[in-house]
Amino acid sequence: MRTVFVAGSINMDVVANAARFPKIGETVPGGDVHFIPGGKGANQAVAAAKSGARTALIGRLGRDAFGRRLKAFLAQQRVDVQHVTVTAEAHTGTAIITVADADNTIVVVPGANALVDPSDVAAPVIAKGDVLVSQFEIPAATIEAFFARGRAAGATTILNPAPMVEFNRRLLDLTDIMVLNETELSALTGVDIVAGDADATFIQLAKDLRPSRNQIICITLGRRGAIALVQHEAIVIPGRVVTPVDTTGAGDCFVGALAARLAGGAPIRPALAYANAAASISVQRMGAGPSMPTMSEVEAAVILRA
Repeated sequence: MRTVFVAGSINMDVVANAARFPKIGETVPGGDVHFIPGGKGANQAVAAAKSGARTALIGRLGRDAFGRRLKAFLAQQRVDVQHVTVTAEAHTGTAIITVADADNTIVVVPGANALVDPSDVAAPVIAKGDVLVSQFEIPAATIEAFFARGRAAGATTILNPAPMVEFNRRLLDLTDIMVLNETELSALTGVDIVAGDADATFIQLAKDLRPSRNQIICITLGRRGAIALVQHEAIVIPGRVVTPVDTTGAGDCFVGALAARLAGGAPIRPALAYANAAASISVQRMGAGPSMPTMSEVEAAVILRA
């Protein structure tokens, strides 16, 4: 088992439930409000750790109550936080989330996440076979420096280009596996995509997107499952029928679980199937970070489905 290194955001998610989303200028009554550990980087790290991988998170927190609570939560999930820096220059990242009818809207205030720089990702010792993961809730230049270190060390790099931002396309050349959803695929290719598009459409767009045949492109499709282009082969992972409660963090769960399986030496096809099963469990629970399933939960779900 190699190490999963996640460079990314750490947020406190302030989650409010409502019967429906308000229209512009409208106020609607809410139900419960929850303060839940989140941030794409933290979510992915927790998912990897709970799937059995030795996992280290690289990021920044503010010197505030949210920061203290989040660092304690991550440590409880067996995530190595020695490379998480506490700074007085900014508040801890915060996400304002409204959940209605099992869907969500999210406003992210980056705070300390925006200060994560190349010096942060220069500290960890990276070895051949390790798996490096990042997403776009920290500066893209930092991710590029992180992946360049990984490529030099012989590690596998996984990019989750979310939320979509402008970035230097050199980053794609440093990416071994890219995991993205339909919205992100549409933004990167400039092609309008609808949920009912055929598998062949997604496969062709993946071929157009990847800079090298050695790069793996995985498109997550929610309840429909996932499609991955691996060299010349298209791998279709069927969706799993579940009743969703909160879809926040499902994509992060997929990425973290995938990284964990690859760090453990699993081939790509079973690793993708495991990640898809893990994500299907996470959407049946409230919140992001705390919704990530353990390896035993995922394996039990796969056995029951078989």
